[in-house]
Amino acid sequence: MLLVTDNLSKQYGDFRALDALSLQIPAGEVFGLLGPNGSGKSTTIRLLLGMIRPTRGSARIDGRDCWSDSVAVRRLVAYLPGELRLYDNLTGRQFLQFLAGLRGGNYGSDMTRLARRYDIDLDRAIANLSSGMKRKLALMSVMLPRVPLVILDEPTNTLDPTMRDELLDQLLEARSRGQTVLFSSHVLQEVERVCDRVGILARGRLVHLQPLAALRQGRQARVHLGAAPTRLPPPGIIVEEHHGSHWRLSCHDQVHELLAWLAEQQVVDLRIEPLGLENIYQAHHPAAAKEALAS
Repeated sequence: MLLVTDNLSKQYGDFRALDALSLQIPAGEVFGLLGPNGSGKSTTIRLLLGMIRPTRGSARIDGRDCWSDSVAVRRLVAYLPGELRLYDNLTGRQFLQFLAGLRGGNYGSDMTRLARRYDIDLDRAIANLSSGMKRKLALMSVMLPRVPLVILDEPTNTLDPTMRDELLDQLLEARSRGQTVLFSSHVLQEVERVCDRVGILARGRLVHLQPLAALRQGRQARVHLGAAPTRLPPPGIIVEEHHGSHWRLSCHDQVHELLAWLAEQQVVDLRIEPLGLENIYQAHHPAAAKEALAS
């Protein structure tokens, strides 16, 4: 396992910012860390980067302790924080070359190629870039190094839809190279698209761990019936909600059975879509789920 936490905890007085997080993430996985503000996501990331010392437990990246061997750990990680602080007196090219030098390397033609994909002029001063362009430059700084672990905290903030799609494609490319991505986002659709697994945090605790392959295969149906159903849905079809003539159903491997049952009914309106994270996330964070879906 590339990343392992064992009862990782951080406490400030009586407040538990993170409580006994035990997690294993292998190389080549895109892992989504979900939860609203205050759930423990930022604390987890700071502990992994050795920025703060755990109260109890431990975190290790590639076998190295994130606190006692933090300098070596940071060589293995590229990190994009949620709020950017760039060197405005440098050009984009100078900024990336400076960071490459800190790692003892040179990005060379990869930098030019990625700048073309991001449609950014690297010879402009950072002070003269828009917030979206600054975000692109910051993304380049974490996607260029070929490090084992990439940590992204809300990476699509201020990005237009085209650039969001480009970034998500690049996360999948990073996975294909064997890199691990820890991806924190409030936008559930982004997480569903790229993540292999997700962990949901609530009040500092890991409350749910979910592989996404099964969710991508599953379907949910929202249906308005013009008359009472001729029979109840067959086994394996879950009735999530039922209010009068309005039904919300879900299934995993029984899509054919769902369609057969619907064909017997007097359907006024129907919408079928992937099962998704909405119901799972909403069970732990009802208010935050609406915000995440609207983002």
